[in-house]
Formats: sequence, structure tokens, C-alpha cells
Amino acid sequence: MEIFQVTLIVATFLCTLVAGLVFAFAVVVMPGIRTLSDGEFLRAFQVMDRVIQNNQPVFMLVWIGSVIALLASAALGFGQLDGTGRVLVIAAVLVYLIGVQLPTATINIPLNNVVQALAIADMDETEQDAARRKFESRWNHSNSTRTVLASLVSVLLMVLLLRL
Repeated sequence: MEIFQVTLIVATFLCTLVAGLVFAFAVVVMPGIRTLSDGEFLRAFQVMDRVIQNNQPVFMLVWIGSVIALLASAALGFGQLDGTGRVLVIAAVLVYLIGVQLPTATINIPLNNVVQALAIADMDETEQDAARRKFESRWNHSNSTRTVLASLVSVLLMVLLLRL
């Protein structure tokens, strides 16, 4: 097995784990905490996000590793792939970087940081409600988009693997 094939398998695996993570947030985590009061919702999100913000090693390996492995696969495979293979790998890279990683960096992480900075115990119910309204809908919309696009990347990479 060539290095390109190995990196493509790793990229597919890691990108699919990322797709699964954002999917789990979209269909289990956020709907689950949606039923909590505003203060409980914000606190629950703070606690979950704190694991990520503390650079949880397995999470970081998967999240950052997916980008590295995908870029390495594209670079290594570009010369070895036919026209359709090149289109698949380029599409996967562009969709992943623009549709998953960019919204994460420009929407989800900044929203997460706002929630992390809240002193929820010191806020009254009106302030908690306002903070939640500024966060929840926008975060969920962005995450839903990331979920669809990360899933698409996984499919593109699987199709590419099947073509080898």
C-alpha cells in the first residue's frame, strides 16, 4: 500500500469522525440540552465546550489531524489520480476547509468563547435568556451546515477510496 492510500484512509477516517461529532451535537447534544432552563443550558454548554477548549488530546488529534491528513492526501494523490479522482479530492478539500473548518473558526468558536466568558451565576433570568438567544440559534444553524458538509466530505472521500 502506497503512502497516498494510507493518508487517504487516515483522512477519510478522521474527517468521518469529525462529521460524526458535529452530527452528534446536531441530533443529540443540542436537542438534549434545549429542554434545560437558560442558565442550565448555558452552563451545560460551558462544561462541554471547556473539554474542547482545554485542548483535549484525542479531540485535537482528530480535529487538526483531519485537516493535515486531508491536505497530505490531496498533495500526494494529485499526480496519481485521474481527472475524476482529482475533482473528488479537490472538492473534498474545498468543502472541508470552507464548509466545515471556516465556519468553526469564524462562527462556532467565537460563539463558544462568548458563552465561556459568561458568569452565569451572576446573571439574572433576563440576561441568561438574552445570552442564550444570541447564541443558540446561530450556533445550531452553523453546526447543521457543518454537519451536512462534513458528511458530504466523508462520502466524497469514500467514493475516492472505492475508485482506487
